Amino acid sequence: MPAMQATHWITSRFSIDLSRPQVMGIVNATPDSFSDGGSHPTPQAALAHCEALLRAGADILDIGGESTRPGAPAVPLNLELERVLPVVRGAVSMGVPVSVDTFKPEVMRAVLDAGADIINDIWALRQPGALAVVAQHPQCGVCLMHMHRDPQTMQVAPMEGDVVLQVHDFLRGQVQLLQGHGVDASRIVLDPGIGFGKTVQQNFTLLAHQAQIQSIGYPILAGWSRKSSLGAVTGLPVEDRLAPSVAAALLSVDRGARIVRVHDVRETVAALAVWSAMQATN
Repeated sequence: MPAMQATHWITSRFSIDLSRPQVMGIVNATPDSFSDGGSHPTPQAALAHCEALLRAGADILDIGGESTRPGAPAVPLNLELERVLPVVRGAVSMGVPVSVDTFKPEVMRAVLDAGADIINDIWALRQPGALAVVAQHPQCGVCLMHMHRDPQTMQVAPMEGDVVLQVHDFLRGQVQLLQGHGVDASRIVLDPGIGFGKTVQQNFTLLAHQAQIQSIGYPILAGWSRKSSLGAVTGLPVEDRLAPSVAAALLSVDRGARIVRVHDVRETVAALAVWSAMQATN
């Protein structure tokens, strides 16, 4: 286990500098994501969105073809491939790291073969065959996320007990498993899984105690953008959660997160510029 967080995230084609916070722009190639489902119904529309995110200042693109909102139905393999592969093939020519949000090993293998750099897995490689795909790849990056239960049932019966300890121990165990299969520590990033089977209070507890997750020794990716917990404390509908989303991203970075996964790239980049200017005076 590393004694301190890596300064770079090693991925298929890029060594991502984590000395400054990285903004990961969300590209949902789905009709039913909780926030922007159906906004990019074709590969051409999704690729145009990729280009818009890059103009807004995104450092990384995260492409997904299956909604993981609470209660979302499962998507068949062939449909996910149909949604994701054309977007990945186009995005890998844009000069930035390309992440794919998937838990299916067949999709992982296909997108890595197409040139993707990072596998972002809500199941933390627990689906049969997923760990082997990442372990057999020479150096793709991987983000391991904590999720309680599954997307269909996670909010029906949220977690109980000490959420920080449970998330910490789960992620530490998955890291040890991955390293046992020969995956270098520099390829691994951790995501506490905000909104995935947690109550509103538990989500904010994870933010307040984010340092305990970081104590595992790996960079943290924070995904607060437009989440229902932000709506719960502000009373705002999903389409009006820009300000709380930026606030949560900023708070997570101030508490040590190195990557923030967001819908609203331009505004997040601007907020982080203010944070970075303050940090530069220290």
